[in-house]
Amino acid sequence: MSEPGAVSPSSGSSRPTSQPVGLRAGKRPGAEAIAVKGWLRAHKWLLLRRISQLGILLLFLIGPWFGLWVLRGNLSASLVLDTVPLADPFVALQSLSTGYLPYREVLIGAGIMLAFYLLLGGRLYCSWVCPMNMVTDAAAWLRRRLGIKGNKAPEASTRYWLLLFILLTAFLTGSLAWEWVNPVSILHRGLIFGFGLSWGIVLGVFLYDLLIAHHGWCGHLCPQGAFYGLLGRVAVLRIKAARRQDCDDCMDCFAVCPEMQVIRPALKGAGQEHALILDGDCTTCGRCIDVCGKDVFQLASRFDRDIPLLPVRQERSARRTSPAGRESPEQH
Repeated sequence: MSEPGAVSPSSGSSRPTSQPVGLRAGKRPGAEAIAVKGWLRAHKWLLLRRISQLGILLLFLIGPWFGLWVLRGNLSASLVLDTVPLADPFVALQSLSTGYLPYREVLIGAGIMLAFYLLLGGRLYCSWVCPMNMVTDAAAWLRRRLGIKGNKAPEASTRYWLLLFILLTAFLTGSLAWEWVNPVSILHRGLIFGFGLSWGIVLGVFLYDLLIAHHGWCGHLCPQGAFYGLLGRVAVLRIKAARRQDCDDCMDCFAVCPEMQVIRPALKGAGQEHALILDGDCTTCGRCIDVCGKDVFQLASRFDRDIPLLPVRQERSARRTSPAGRESPEQH
């Protein structure tokens, strides 16, 4: 059976495909890329993300550990070298929703990070900064290894309703109530200052993604991801299916992508002609680049709107029939 909820690459059906997603000929996603490119190139973007996530964490830790205060604070608000303020725009928005104006440094820091994410992609936060990404990636990896197929994920729009609820709660209570139970904040504080019983929330997210919902937290529930997804709609940095004509429908990109619905428009020309992934929910994690043995995907800008050929089989199908279902004049 295919991964629940998988979409056939050459049709608009949301039913499972007859071919297991990313497991063609019994191979794990990325096996072909490893054989073609080597292990290091087939994991380049994954390794760079881990270096980024662990590097940011280390910059926070070397202060209390060694007295070298490069970053002082946490992901919600911090100071770089005790000079440049940085702040999470999502936390700043919650603060504004309470009816209280944050400190000037928080507003400046939030403005800096807001400009950064608007330019490069809001959900870069999710894949390159957020420590919970390592937890949910581990759950997704183990889920594939164990062959767990059940998928009881809620609608992806649930996260936007949760985002609205959190802002409304901040307005009604005058407090940052969400930050007391936010798994992202809990994990980061726990890694820096030590865990209490709060480790249970992080473990709950891991087990939810592992046993109940495929990419359930990041892809369906996380309100912080929803906020950054809204910022990502205007970002310049994008992933492009520049060589989509070479796609052989192995489905590995769909198997590893935490937001698999963003791939099809660019890869298969569904609703658009260009090959850019413009959906704000794309996390720009680069895993589709890693696992593709045909090097179909690459980084690009949103202004790179040239139109590469469609995958060969799809191109032939488009030539055989006109939109009305009749034989194309080109065939005469």
